[in-house]
Amino acid sequence: MSGSRQVEFTVGTPALDEQGQPFVAPLGVELRDTGEFEMTGHFDEMFGGEPMLINIGPQHPATHGVLRLVVELEGETVRRCIPHIGYLHSGFEKLGEYRQYNQIIPLTDRTDYLAPMANNVCLALAVEKLMGLEITERCQVLRVVACEMSRIISHLVWLGTTGIDLGAYTPFLWAFQERERAYNLQEAWTGARLTTSVTRVGGMMADVPEGWEDALGRYCSAFPSTLDEVDSMFTRNSIWCGRTQGVGAMSAGEAINWSLSGPMLRASGVDYDVRKDRPYLDYDTYDFDVPVGEHGDIYDRYLVRMEEMRQSVRILNQAIVRLKRLRGAPINVSDPRVILPPKSRAMSDMEAMIFHFKQVMEGVKPPAGEAYLGIENPKGELGYYFVSDGTAKPVRWRIRPPSFLNLAALPRLCEGALLSDVIAINASVDIVMGEIDR
Repeated sequence: MSGSRQVEFTVGTPALDEQGQPFVAPLGVELRDTGEFEMTGHFDEMFGGEPMLINIGPQHPATHGVLRLVVELEGETVRRCIPHIGYLHSGFEKLGEYRQYNQIIPLTDRTDYLAPMANNVCLALAVEKLMGLEITERCQVLRVVACEMSRIISHLVWLGTTGIDLGAYTPFLWAFQERERAYNLQEAWTGARLTTSVTRVGGMMADVPEGWEDALGRYCSAFPSTLDEVDSMFTRNSIWCGRTQGVGAMSAGEAINWSLSGPMLRASGVDYDVRKDRPYLDYDTYDFDVPVGEHGDIYDRYLVRMEEMRQSVRILNQAIVRLKRLRGAPINVSDPRVILPPKSRAMSDMEAMIFHFKQVMEGVKPPAGEAYLGIENPKGELGYYFVSDGTAKPVRWRIRPPSFLNLAALPRLCEGALLSDVIAINASVDIVMGEIDR
């Protein structure tokens, strides 16, 4: 380390009470604005030390997957943070180029495995855009339900695990209990709890079973009370506020320059949501709000995600009404070149059997061309890009994963923070390594 390099140390000045004693904020007091003093000097002259490199991960629960962070420290202050990825690399994009379009859907389950149904929806929409297909109204509503359930499930995992990272265990149990209830609904619909593969090009794998809409309605009625409990535990808690307010902050301009999306972008004050700005699945006909932060720190990301879950409940309640109105309506397009005929027809009708055989053996064949489609996934904008040469398999499949771009800003967020803040900042980004390494 150069002896001439100066390092600034900024430490929050404790507030004093009327007797001049350090003031300890009780629960219910928000700690955002604190005084500061600055101490400037040569690090090696003051402490006689050198920068230290430490590894966080890749086998560490607080890295939220097989992520390795190489952190260079001056004391406990982060000088550099270098993410190392690739430990989970599965080659999903290349695997997809050797599969029919419907056979790619199980691969999307395994990218962001915390929001598999939303991934399924994005792939189906991208291929349908390539083919110029118009899906049925009931199918659109079912896909909205799939996306909003995925948003709630993904945010619950983030909420619980971030609480554990910062030392709060009980909200983790609350969040995962609600997640399990959502998984029960997901399993009743798709037969799977994690890898759902719920969509098909031109429609859905299956309609929801009888009584499912009422079960979803009961979930939407009970779920907000759990959010209220978490809110009472965290939002005005002096420890939570002290660990999150002013930490890992990024301005609106920086967030745009770093290509952030989702809650990471909106927490910095940028009012951008694909559902509102580039509507798909008739999202423009639903009544919901897009929460936007102001300070761009961990605390605002927490508030944005909490409010997004409440807005997802609003959307689901509206979707339930539409599902009941459209009960019995078709969920698939009527083109036998795209959708498999019912098994009963395939076993009794020669023409249906031929279509079934050609679908299974040859697959859906979009026209030659290319298409990109992005949706608002829980972690940000998820985009799928396909290039077709007119055969049943794509020439190219590329994913724009929100976690990958959001993670790129981690070194900027951690620079100048304390070592303990790295864990909180990394948690606030809400990454999933399946779509980063893809």
